[in-house]
Amino acid sequence: MQSWGKYLIIFGAIILAAGLLIQFFPKLNFFGRMPGDIVYKKDGFSFYFPIVTSIILSLLLTFIFWLINFFSRR
Repeated sequence: MQSWGKYLIIFGAIILAAGLLIQFFPKLNFFGRMPGDIVYKKDGFSFYFPIVTSIILSLLLTFIFWLINFFSRR
């Protein structure tokens, strides 16, 4: 159970670093405005569906969890 604590600390550090990057470098915040994201605006109505952002985020999280699983088996 002690290894879960290490993973949570590492995950928290990654989230903190990402938050600091977004806060201090707002031009790097490209998630949510990628080509392929669907935006529909009409009078008094707007619809936004970040499909490409969702796919990239899913691939990134899949890779991170695969790495955690790979190194925890050793």
